[in-house]
Amino acid sequence: MAKKLSWRALLVILPLVLLGCGDLGKVDQGRVIAFDNAKGTVTFIQDVKADVGNPDYSGAPHVYTLPKDPDERGEDPKAGKRMKLDAKAKEIVIYDDATKGMKKISYTLIDEKDGVGKDNPLVAGKKFPFVDQAKKTITIYSGRQRILITFSLPDEYLKLPADTWEAGDEVRVYYKEPGKALRFMNISKTDIFKK
Repeated sequence: MAKKLSWRALLVILPLVLLGCGDLGKVDQGRVIAFDNAKGTVTFIQDVKADVGNPDYSGAPHVYTLPKDPDERGEDPKAGKRMKLDAKAKEIVIYDDATKGMKKISYTLIDEKDGVGKDNPLVAGKKFPFVDQAKKTITIYSGRQRILITFSLPDEYLKLPADTWEAGDEVRVYYKEPGKALRFMNISKTDIFKK
């Protein structure tokens, strides 16, 4: 008799448990191109690969409202339009506000230093990107790639805002309803190993 009751109880409880676990939500991540603190929104270009060592920021722009609860919201992100710096191809990919799409720009290399860590005197305490209108050059530091690079471009590109050459923070959101983040994490500014 006891076994019949437990099986009956299990048959009643199991669907309730499965129903409660039905919508676990989803994760989305990418590189920030816009952040509006007043409205509590973030816009990022989706990372279509989600490969930590080799991200691919070529997805569509995604806009999310951020959680109101500060415990569910990480540090405010920095926005930027640089999606990729390809030193081998001498090419930079930016998000172009005018066309609402990606734009590949070939550059002429002036100087490149590889293996440059964030504490290296060449970059520590300095602000990048650095646009030198007189020399018609742009200097970028990529912490992920550990590259300090200076290149020249035609005048039309030198007039673009400085955030064109800056990589926005990488962020991750957890959501159940599209466009509404339940949790927000600034991957670029979060040290998961910090105690």
